[in-house]
Amino acid sequence: MKKLGLAAVSFVISSVCVSAQPPAPVALTIDAARITARVSPTLYGLMTEEINYSYDGGLYGELVRNRTFQDNADAPEHWSLVQEGGGTGAIALDRSQPLNAELPVSLKLEVTTAASGARVGVANDGFWGIPVKSRTAYRASFYAKASAGFSGPLMIAIERTDGSAAFASATVTKISGVWKKYSVTLKTGEVGAPLIGRLVISAKSPGTVWLDLVSLFPPTWRNRSNGNRPDLMQLLADMKPAFLRFPGGNYVQGRTLATRFPWQKSLGDLAERSGHLNDSWKYRSSDGMGLLEFLEWCEDLKMEPVLAVFAGLTLDRQNQKPVPAGPELQPYVQEALDEIEYVIGDTKTPWGARRAKDGHRDPFPLNYVEIGNEDFFDRTPGSYDARFAQFFDAIRGKYPPLKIVATTKVTSRVPDVIDDHYYKSAKQFQADVHHYDASDRNGPKIMVGEWATREGEPTPNLGAALGDAAWMTGMERNSDLIVMSCYAPLFVNVNPGGMQWRTDLIGYDALTSYGSPAYYAQKIFSLNHGDAVLAAAIENIPAETWQPPKPRNSEVVPPTQQVPTFFTNVTRDTKSGTVFVKLVNTSALVQPVRIEVKGAKSVAPDGEAITLSGSAPTETNSITEPTKILPVESKVGGLAPIFTRELAPYSITVLKLRVK
Repeated sequence: MKKLGLAAVSFVISSVCVSAQPPAPVALTIDAARITARVSPTLYGLMTEEINYSYDGGLYGELVRNRTFQDNADAPEHWSLVQEGGGTGAIALDRSQPLNAELPVSLKLEVTTAASGARVGVANDGFWGIPVKSRTAYRASFYAKASAGFSGPLMIAIERTDGSAAFASATVTKISGVWKKYSVTLKTGEVGAPLIGRLVISAKSPGTVWLDLVSLFPPTWRNRSNGNRPDLMQLLADMKPAFLRFPGGNYVQGRTLATRFPWQKSLGDLAERSGHLNDSWKYRSSDGMGLLEFLEWCEDLKMEPVLAVFAGLTLDRQNQKPVPAGPELQPYVQEALDEIEYVIGDTKTPWGARRAKDGHRDPFPLNYVEIGNEDFFDRTPGSYDARFAQFFDAIRGKYPPLKIVATTKVTSRVPDVIDDHYYKSAKQFQADVHHYDASDRNGPKIMVGEWATREGEPTPNLGAALGDAAWMTGMERNSDLIVMSCYAPLFVNVNPGGMQWRTDLIGYDALTSYGSPAYYAQKIFSLNHGDAVLAAAIENIPAETWQPPKPRNSEVVPPTQQVPTFFTNVTRDTKSGTVFVKLVNTSALVQPVRIEVKGAKSVAPDGEAITLSGSAPTETNSITEPTKILPVESKVGGLAPIFTRELAPYSITVLKLRVK
């Protein structure tokens, strides 16, 4: 076959389908002296939203579920009455004794009888359990108010779920007749293997007490007082993400105007945060993960924030039309300007002063602001175009350096970046790997702000990771155009009822967490690339026959097509000279690859390889087998200007070559 040269990588696909016969070697020729594009330094990042209990019950460190008793208007969900040793009592929601206007519901505990040795109280079951670990200090707090004739004491304890043993406990000796916050430290001893428990607040004498904002925090990342779960933060830190797109997705919009992300109400003391219904995904958000916490998350992981602002489109598009451009939209434009001021304004500005009051005097870095989310769903002619223009003019006028992201194509203004979203099967991504190769380089840049191979549940399997890796070779090859990309969704609580969307990158329960095969594919790509794309050409790409699915609302069956089973991209670190050769083999056969490096003085005989592979595409990691599919790092020898490498079936490989 004739060898072709393109600005990046050229593919010549064999018409022979994958069979039991050993495949012919792929021929990969790399021109180490020819740079075709510069790799965006922000290519790999994170996208997040409150879905699958990503914040409450996930990254956010709070262990008490329904801490302000607002999850259900009729009953104190996740709270139960404790009656032991002959003690009797009752619990009920009470709106006549609010803590304040933001937290209008309290929990009333009435202790009717409590003889010697008895106790009556309330227990919280957490987010599928309270995790109990050895020699761990937990910070507990609650607001309480006692009725006349009752002054305590109240006991607070982390216990077994059946109450048969306490792992840590403390006593608040006196409870006031007015609302007051009480804080204690609960320190466990040796408990053996981590286990699931409950939190109990109880009394041993008759009387009535009201409770609100009951909180329990384990140790958090960097010991932030309202911080994040360390194991999940470590998984993210290990990826070295360049940015965080937040508050992300449908969460920024809400199903109605009233339930969009309330960034102003997510600031300040927790007692001032009312929370809101996350009606996109049918559960309530505490808003403990507020705007400042998102920004501190970025700060802790050295990520750049990509701020999405509400732009007038809600998810209930049947009953609530988009807010039209003009005077009706202006309050939301001002909200966006205020939010940006909170992020980057100095302390002489109103919202910059508020940020300082909240504990962060210095502005945060900010380069990108996204106007809305998935506004391609707006079917009102010209609606987003006009809304985008109003936001664009206001933001560009006040903050000229900021890059402004559109969520779909517009003609009224020229956005700096357009946000593309893709959710596909592995084969669809493999078939579309050249999606951006011929794209116009003179228009806006691209952010692939949500994408994922949706295979596997609750987290991706190896086949999905291979589809992801194939797609990433295309994004990396075109990263002069694609300035940012981020997989979505990021998190899923794997307990029954914890998932609203499959497939999700990182799984966890109350005790443990794990990265999926797709997580490790993301990590491999994020950590192993240079700053320049090298020219390359390929011969003899194997392919397999694929039947594309029928388009939605169509009975026409598309013709079969040949889909590559081998994918690659080559980059170079221009400072160190290291060449990163990414090789993806999605077939069931060992695939030999003949690699020739041209335009170099020398290729060192030894290098490194990172390989992620398995015996079948359905293999995966899980909460019970968290390390079944892991990358393997190894030293490799026999390297030269021309050498052959055999790729394992179902594998992702990065070769690191020392080239001069």
